Amino acid sequence: MSNIGSEDLNNKLNAWAEHIRAGVLPGESLALVGLIRHGDVLARRLAEKLQRAGISVHCGALDISLYRDDWDLQANKMPLHSSYLPFSTDGLKVILIDDVIHTGRTVRAALNALFEYGRPAAVELHCLVDRCGRQLPIQPDYTVYPTPMEREVSVHLQEIDGYDDIEY
Repeated sequence: MSNIGSEDLNNKLNAWAEHIRAGVLPGESLALVGLIRHGDVLARRLAEKLQRAGISVHCGALDISLYRDDWDLQANKMPLHSSYLPFSTDGLKVILIDDVIHTGRTVRAALNALFEYGRPAAVELHCLVDRCGRQLPIQPDYTVYPTPMEREVSVHLQEIDGYDDIEY
């Protein structure tokens, strides 16, 4: 098992924020929407970095639990969280942020949930880690840590776990 530590992760988040900043067109309205439980933390961190760079950005969190295709199998195991999108997505460039993409099913659920909040001008998918192993034709527009093969990944973030680390 390998680890990516706090310093490397912070450096990669800085590069990620710069990638987002470089893709913002003049006058374009931007929103980062993180998938609860780790994606929302990453979205907040990225939004803070973008705001320090002078980019205006909305930030929100999306709970996709009720949109999952395995809800009936998970109902007794999954805690529900409240989504927090205090803005309409109408006309915004929305970047969905998730910690790990694997089969693509979570992203499919996220897209269904996102459109409950409006009609974005565009949606991009950015993920911290790509585990491969898609079951649906969904690919991230940006990945911080692509993996060459399907492997187990654990993401730990300070705000939730008390430390930053990625184990794979």
